[in-house]
Amino acid sequence: MKPVAIGRCTICLASARHSVEIRRSSPSMMRIACFVAVLAIAGGHASAAETRPNILLIFTDDQSYRTLSCYEGAESWAQTPNIDRLAARGVRFTHAYIGTWCMPSRVTLLTGLHQYGAKTMRMDGAYPGSEYDPAQCPFWPAVFRKRGYHTAHIGKWHSGRDAGFGRDWDHQIVWNRPKHPANAPNYYDNQLLSVDGAEPKVVPGYSTDNYTRWAIDYIRGRHREPAKPWYLWLCYSGVHAPYMPAERHRQDYRNATVATPADIYPPRPGKPGYMQQVAAWEKGPLGEPVLSDKAIGSEVGDDFARDRGRSLSAWSRQYHQAVRALDEGVGRVLAALEESGQVANTLVVFTADQGYAWGQHGFRAKLAPYDANIRAPLIISMPGTLPEGQVCRTPVGGADLPPTFFGFAGLELPWPMHGHDLTSLLKNPAGDWPHTTLLPFTADQFGSDCDTVPAPPGNRHKSGVPWYILVARGRYKYIRTLEAGEPEELYDLLADPDELTNLAADSACRATVQKLRAAALAELSRTGAKLRDSLPPVQE
Repeated sequence: MKPVAIGRCTICLASARHSVEIRRSSPSMMRIACFVAVLAIAGGHASAAETRPNILLIFTDDQSYRTLSCYEGAESWAQTPNIDRLAARGVRFTHAYIGTWCMPSRVTLLTGLHQYGAKTMRMDGAYPGSEYDPAQCPFWPAVFRKRGYHTAHIGKWHSGRDAGFGRDWDHQIVWNRPKHPANAPNYYDNQLLSVDGAEPKVVPGYSTDNYTRWAIDYIRGRHREPAKPWYLWLCYSGVHAPYMPAERHRQDYRNATVATPADIYPPRPGKPGYMQQVAAWEKGPLGEPVLSDKAIGSEVGDDFARDRGRSLSAWSRQYHQAVRALDEGVGRVLAALEESGQVANTLVVFTADQGYAWGQHGFRAKLAPYDANIRAPLIISMPGTLPEGQVCRTPVGGADLPPTFFGFAGLELPWPMHGHDLTSLLKNPAGDWPHTTLLPFTADQFGSDCDTVPAPPGNRHKSGVPWYILVARGRYKYIRTLEAGEPEELYDLLADPDELTNLAADSACRATVQKLRAAALAELSRTGAKLRDSLPPVQE
C-alpha cells in the first residue's frame, strides 16, 4: 500500500476502488475527499486522528428572511449584526424553502424526506401530539452516532413524543411539545425540559438565552467526547408566537413602522378561491391595519397572542424585538467556536423551519405557498473551505440539507433521500444546478395518509389552506393548488418578488407553465409520491 499525503492527512489507498481524485483548485473537495478516503480505509468509521468536520445546525422558529438585515426585502430598521457577520463568512441563499410549518420541516430535516415519505408519522392526541415508529421512520442522526459522531439536540422538539435520546442523540436538552401539551405554549419561559432522558423539570429563564448557554457548554466540550466530531442541532423556540422579546429588547425599534402590503385586503386577482377569504387584518381607527377576529394563525397554537387593538407596525416591532436575542445568541455561539479553535473544522448552517407573513396576502401565518409565508433564511459557512461573502440565488429546499451533511461527513446516505447535496452550489454559488426544488403541503398528514388527495374539505388544513405542490426553479415559482378547478400560479420572483401577478394565464408564459408543471410531476414521481395519481384537474 502506498501512502498519499494531503496536507496533514496521510491516506493509504488499498486499491483503485478506494482512490480519490484531488483537485488543487477545490479546497472544499480536498477536505471532503480526505474524509471519504479515511472512511473507505476504516470501513466507514473514523480514524484515531479524527479530521471529519463538526456540523452545527442553528434552527429558529417562524423566522422570516425579512428579519435579517443582510437580506433583500428586510425592514430598513432591522438589525442583526451577528447573523450578518455569519453571512459575510459564508454563502447566503436568497430562496430557501425549508418547510411549510413546524412539524413537516423538522421531519424533513430528520429524515431527508418530504411529508409523504415519512412513514407512520402522524398527529395524535391533544395538539401538538404526534407519534411515529422509529423502525419505519428512522432519523439520520442515529447513523451519524454509529459512524463515530457525537450527536446532540438542544431546544424545541416537534416530531413525535419519542425525542430519540440514546438512539439518535448522545446528549439532549429537550422541550418536548408533543409529549407535554399543557406546556406547549411556553415558548419563552418556564419550559418543561428533559436532560438526557431524565424526568422533565420546569426551567425558568428566557428560553433563547438558556439554549444559547447550553449550546456554548457543548461546543466547549461539556457533555461530549472530545475525540469525536460532533453534530449539534440547536433548535430555538423563538421567534414563534407570542413573539416575546427579552426584557432588554422591549424598547428596541420604538418608532419603527412598516408599509401596508399591497394585497393585505381582498380581492387578490389570479389567486385561488381560498385566498379571497383570507382576512387576518382590517382597517383600524387610524387607517393602519389591525388584527381582525379572522386572524389565521391560531392553528399553530398562537391564539393566546391575539390582541385586536394592536397595529401591524406594533406587531412587526415586537416580532423583530424577539429576533434580537436570537441574533445575540448566534453571536455568542460563534464566539465559542472561535475561542475553542473549531471554526475551521465546523460547518455552520443557520436557517429556520419556515418564514412568516405579516400582512402580505392578508396573512399573519405561515402555511401558504407564498414567499412571505414560508421563505426562510439559509446561510452556510465554513471559512477556509467554502467561499465567503457569496450569495446564491438558486432555489433550494430543506430536503437538501441532510444529503449535504452526509457529503461533508464523508458518509453514504443510509436510504434514498428526496433532496440533493448542496456542495457544488456551496463551491460555486453562481453555478448551474440541474435539480428542481419541490415543496409539498399536505396539511397535517404524513406518510401513507398522503397517498390520495382527499376531496374538499378533507384536503384543507383547519386554517383553510388546501394541499398544494410548489416548484421553484431559476427565477420562477409554480404553484398547483390540489383542489379541482383552481388556477395554476406562476410568479417571476425577480420581477415580482411580492408575488402579486399570476402569470399562469399569460399566453407568453404558457411554455414556462408547461415546463414547471412537468417538472413538478417528475419530482413527485422521483420521490415516490403516490398522490401524483390523484391530482385534481386545474382550471382550464
